[in-house]
Amino acid sequence: MIKLITAAALMAASFQTPPAKRDEPQLSQEHTAMLRCSAAFALVSYGQANGDEAAKAWPTIDPRGREFFVRSLAKIIDDTGMTRDQVSQLAEAQAKRLLDADLLDSVMPGCLLMLDASGV
Repeated sequence: MIKLITAAALMAASFQTPPAKRDEPQLSQEHTAMLRCSAAFALVSYGQANGDEAAKAWPTIDPRGREFFVRSLAKIIDDTGMTRDQVSQLAEAQAKRLLDADLLDSVMPGCLLMLDASGV
């Protein structure tokens, strides 16, 4: 009986969301989208520079994508007070997520719209 209760408690705990770290600001939806698109542009830019055919199927990303990346990360740093290293780690994690979950092609259309709307 105790094993069953313990197992149930562990299972219930696994479904709870962890509390936010106090030293890391929560990102807004805008910041999250900026990070996601910055990571997507970095991946496509890298692919285009290295002859990846799938990346070449997208419009040329540089120099606009690079400028979007720089401005977006700077805005996140300014708005949240995070360090450059913290924001860079978040961007790297987004890029890894896009690759691991094979999401790059699904986010690029929206990111291209965001790039156009940014005025970069």
